[in-house]
Amino acid sequence: MANIHIAPDTHQKLQMLADDAKYDLACACASNKTDHRRRSADGSWIYPTTMADGRRTYLFRTLLSSHCANDCKYCPLRRDQDPVRTTLTPFETARTFMDYWRAGRVDGLFLSSGLFKSPDGTMEQLLDTVHIVRRMGFRGYVHLKVMPGASEAAIADAISVSSAVSLNIEAPGEKRFCQLSQSKNYMRDVINPMKTISNMIRELSPYRRVKQTTQFIVGAADETDKEIVKYMAAGYERLNLHRIYFSAWQPGEIPLLDLDAVEAARSRAVREHRLYQVDFLLRKYGFTADDIAFDELSNLDANVDPKTLWANLHPEFFPLNINKASKVDLLKIPGLGPTTVSRILDVRKSGGRVTSLDQVGKLTKTLQKAANYVRFD
Repeated sequence: MANIHIAPDTHQKLQMLADDAKYDLACACASNKTDHRRRSADGSWIYPTTMADGRRTYLFRTLLSSHCANDCKYCPLRRDQDPVRTTLTPFETARTFMDYWRAGRVDGLFLSSGLFKSPDGTMEQLLDTVHIVRRMGFRGYVHLKVMPGASEAAIADAISVSSAVSLNIEAPGEKRFCQLSQSKNYMRDVINPMKTISNMIRELSPYRRVKQTTQFIVGAADETDKEIVKYMAAGYERLNLHRIYFSAWQPGEIPLLDLDAVEAARSRAVREHRLYQVDFLLRKYGFTADDIAFDELSNLDANVDPKTLWANLHPEFFPLNINKASKVDLLKIPGLGPTTVSRILDVRKSGGRVTSLDQVGKLTKTLQKAANYVRFD
């Protein structure tokens, strides 16, 4: 008797591709539960994001295909694995997203894919999807992944229709990158296209609104935190990156009774969290890579956050007079963030004086930490 195979419909394909998205944990490290991704009733992943006007909203995120010709060590969808694979057509993807958007369930689209054709062949399918969405009347936020090895023409098209684009750097430097993949060339397929994106955004006025991001896979290439931080700083300084993300490597299913494996997974999650903290220090707090302290193995301290560690290593800097210190110096105080510092400066601009921490914010555990580093006279 012959076996009859029924091709999956769009809904089934979307569920399969959403299941593959569980391997992508970028932004899984969040300060509260509203910052985490969540799964909708039909199995697709909905991701939280902050729009340019500060409004919180959600993105519809999917892979176009789970087929991939690359051999990335960290990826369960790499070519030598045998998962159930499927591909959405550009029209299927666009139609599904538009249904979500018209229902008011999402405000934007985050579109990625495995490399199921050549780099430009895959880009053509991704771009067709975005062009269809735009023709259907959507003018909102689109984040498009650029395939490693994409041509300048494909990159220019991607930038022209997107709000943000990203190409994952994956590892700090060619030596580490080669431990992750033999099918991709670090300079040709990753660094040069990232430079192209940066130059186009910087030099062509219609593209200056577009943001470029990237991501490191943490722990897959035996890299140190110091190496990652060095490349983070270079990315912000030389490529004018908007954000850098981190994803802790997941080597496979972790048996709950394997305590060593569970501890290793916890350690990778802590590393990811510490790197996000360093990222905020570089982007929002005026720190440089030279300000970041590492242990004897060139890694971040797992027990003390990098800002508090810096403060503890510079006792000569404290206590700071909260009514006289500059904005840059105030941001170095553990427990004070940009919002609280702005409130302090507002009090001072109006001719007043800060006489206690509860004057500029609710006395949370974080804000109370600042009491050890400030004075009010």
